[in-house]
Order: sequence, then structure tokens, then C-alpha cells
Amino acid sequence: MRSDLPAPESSEGLRIQIPAGGWVVGTVRKPADETPRGVVVIHPATAVPERLYTGFAEFLAASGYVAITYDYRGTGRSGSTREHRGLRMRDWMSDDVPAVAAWARPRFGDVPQLAIGHSIGGHALALGNGSRGLAGFVTVASHVAATSTIPDRAERARVRLILRALGPATARMLGYVPGRRTGLGEDMPAAAMLEWSRWSTMPHYFFDDPTMTAVADAARVTGDVLAVGFTDDPWATPAQIDAITDRLTSARVERRTWSPADGGVDAIGHMGFFRRGLRDTLWSELLAWLDARAGAAPAQEDGNVRFRARKPRR
Repeated sequence: MRSDLPAPESSEGLRIQIPAGGWVVGTVRKPADETPRGVVVIHPATAVPERLYTGFAEFLAASGYVAITYDYRGTGRSGSTREHRGLRMRDWMSDDVPAVAAWARPRFGDVPQLAIGHSIGGHALALGNGSRGLAGFVTVASHVAATSTIPDRAERARVRLILRALGPATARMLGYVPGRRTGLGEDMPAAAMLEWSRWSTMPHYFFDDPTMTAVADAARVTGDVLAVGFTDDPWATPAQIDAITDRLTSARVERRTWSPADGGVDAIGHMGFFRRGLRDTLWSELLAWLDARAGAAPAQEDGNVRFRARKPRR
């Protein structure tokens, strides 16, 4: 494992026009004075600002990778929530994620392409959005987010109140959800909240949505996948992460469930993996997985690699 890494490089702004309308705004961080080992696109969680991923992106750049972070349209720096009030969660997955991946693919030479998806970002990758040509991808705390599966009764009641009452009501009234004032993260478009609310009532989340082809889409995903979860995550339990990865029937899936003790910290939860306190522990473990895929990238183009590994011991 690497420690005492040099300060990264250079960083520059990113602005990508989305064919469906609007722009994605983000940041590109490049390693200093060397050809990159690969490119890693970090696809964010719902209503989570790009800045959460800054430390991890800098760590990747200091480790030799181009690291790309961004905000979904209608959140953070990527446009007004009111102007994008009609954007749904599926639009982020099917338009924003592949657009950023397509922008990154030809720009940094013939180097391996990798991705990390946090929560809905991992959902997008698991449905085949932005996963074409990747040497591998990682999902972090990506789970079937049905509120009925939240183990803690008080937390289940709190999330139901937000997703089934407060969120939809403010979305319909204002045309957006004031996430900064309600503790949801960034403000988000009304349609995204309403779709999130509807999916959360379904036992298998968007896999139960008849207007989507999620089951078939997930079954077509191939290559190497690492799905990461945390023992103190109140929402993404191991069973609900498995409910996503079990659909990846053509991929080679590895599962890891880490505890705060594994990272040398008091808590990780749903959002804490990207905080800097995990740099020398869990970040380094994830980096080793990325390094292995980057080193074996040519083999990932072999269309015959379509088996699913046995689930490892957690």
C-alpha cells in the first residue's frame, strides 16, 4: 500500500452538454508529471454535492489516476433545480452517467477506464449505464432502497416521512425539494423526488417498475465488479446490496462488507467512505482493487469473460 503520497497535480473544470438538455459540471484531477495509470469516473449519490468526493479524487490523482467528479443536472453546480424540475432519477442514470463516461473515454490516451458509483451512481453502473469498455467498476453502498427493508424502526419511520410525505409535498408545492434545509443533501428536482418516493414503496425498488427494463439491463452487465458496504450503514444492509448484485448474473462480482474498525474510525455509515480519515486503510484497499484491474485491463475486453464468481466470505 502507498502512503505519504505527493500532492496531486493539476485540476481543471469540466462542462459537458447533455443531449437531452442541460449541462453537467465537474472537476478533472490529473496525476503530476506522469502518464496516468487509468481514468476513474466517480458517479455521485442522490443529492450529494461533488465536494464530498474531493479528498478521494485527490487520493486517486496522487496514486496515478485521472479522477473525474461531477454533479448531476439540477443539483450542485449543474444547473438550477427549478429549471430541471422534470428530471427523474432514471434520467441521471441513463443520460448523465453515460455522458460523463463517454466524454472521459477518448481524452486521456489508451489507458484503462474504471468507475466508482456511490448509491444511485452504483445503480446506474449496475444497469449498464456508463459501463461500456470499463476494466471494472466499484459500487459503494448501492442497494435496493425499499424503505420496508430498513432494519431500525425509528430510522424506517424517519425515511418514510421524508420520502412519502415531506419530500413529495414540497416537490409538488415548490417544483423542487430544498434538500439543504431538510437534511437530504443538495436541493433536487421535483420529478427526481417523486420517482424516488415511488420506487421506495416497491419491494424490489426499480426492478419492480414496469416502465423500466432493469432486470434485463443488469443481466447484460459483464466484467469485474466490486460491491462495497458497511456494517453501520442504516440503509444499505448486506442483504439489500446483494439484491442488486444478484441481478448481475453475467458479471464477475466480489462483495466486501467493511466495519468502522476495519477503517480505524468510529463510524462510516452510508456517506462516510469518502471522508479523508479512511485514506490509509479502506481507500488503500479499494486502490489495490483498481490497480489490479488497471494492470489486467486488456483481458477485460475478452467477450468470453462472462462467468460469476462465488461470493467470498465477508
